[in-house]
Amino acid sequence: MDESRRIAGVDEVPEESTLLVTLRPVDPESVDEGEGDVGEAEDGTPEAEAMLTRAAGDVRAFRNYCQHWTDVRLDKDDGAFVRNGEVFCQKHGATFEADGGYCNFGPCEGAVLESVDVAVNGDDVYLTDDAYEFVRLGHSHRDGDGGDSRIDFTGN
Repeated sequence: MDESRRIAGVDEVPEESTLLVTLRPVDPESVDEGEGDVGEAEDGTPEAEAMLTRAAGDVRAFRNYCQHWTDVRLDKDDGAFVRNGEVFCQKHGATFEADGGYCNFGPCEGAVLESVDVAVNGDDVYLTDDAYEFVRLGHSHRDGDGGDSRIDFTGN
């Protein structure tokens, strides 16, 4: 596989949290500035975030925004809250199944997280989604708080 599309080692992707990465959309018009995970590179091109998890056994990746209010990030660069194979939106209490992104509880019940195609080859995870290029581990560069909230539905 193309080394420039290597995201991380499989062992770096947590089972009970998420790993945040920054991607560059091949088509800049394909991302909406209203999505909480969208930032901008130094040259002005848009960046988007994806979160990777092994909560469902296999490595899965999703864009890093809630389906209820798309300006809310699920992983705020410290790992999203994950329990029993579900990724939680800490602002709304919505839960998304880690194996496919389906929201099974909360204000966006029935919605599905936007998936990003990845594949495991040996001990490494690679970006296979032709709509994106891998930029780096960690958050995108953006202004604002990305939907942070004092409300926390995780019990913390």
